[in-house]
Amino acid sequence: MITYDFDLKIFYSTLINDDIFFGGFGTKALGDGRNIDTSINFFRENIPNFKTIVIPEQIHSVNVTTFSANLIDNVERVSETDGVITKDHNSVLTVITADCSPMMFVDKKNGIVGISHQGWRGSVKRLGQRMIKKIIEVGGKKENIMVAIGPSIGQCCYDIDDERYYEFLEEFEVFADKIFHRHKGKLHLNLALLNYLQLKEIGLPAKNIDHFPFCTCCDKKRFFSFRRDKKIEYGEMLSFIVKSV
Repeated sequence: MITYDFDLKIFYSTLINDDIFFGGFGTKALGDGRNIDTSINFFRENIPNFKTIVIPEQIHSVNVTTFSANLIDNVERVSETDGVITKDHNSVLTVITADCSPMMFVDKKNGIVGISHQGWRGSVKRLGQRMIKKIIEVGGKKENIMVAIGPSIGQCCYDIDDERYYEFLEEFEVFADKIFHRHKGKLHLNLALLNYLQLKEIGLPAKNIDHFPFCTCCDKKRFFSFRRDKKIEYGEMLSFIVKSV
């Protein structure tokens, strides 16, 4: 279940969070995730034993990096990647989003955490499935993997042009009746549902997946949205996952 922590100003998954594993999807109230001070201040207050903040250089790719801290810097940037996986303790994996789908992954039995950023490009190229495969490569087991899909633009607000429609249709015709609909003459795509269906397609049971119910574009009070605010100043939400000692 996805629930809100009023004190921390984050949404979190009850599948993910426990005494060792701590993840969250940030809100406007937490601050702009593009500002490194937002991360540092939050983690210093709420994860006092963290050793590294891991920031991927998000390029809308399907690149997945396996990370191990160098124990020198409090902040490490990973070039040209949109997915990061680690077995480290106290390395906080992060992404930032403003309509794209953030996803966090945990295999608690094998001590593996991961996070990824799925825009439309990452979604059409199955980044979520690549994350599952990489977790298995480093010692995870599919039946143990829990995934939470965070706040993203909803089907209600995500209209797409014909070119993008046919690109998704070519790859996901089997899901077409679920992920597309027409509204006021425009084609709309359900990005979060597509990522959920990809996880099920690769073999994750529904009970292992938390699915966020709100639309970032609709919910102006709680979320930044590129689609809604791109012509004016906008921010991005911070999402994170960490395995503590």
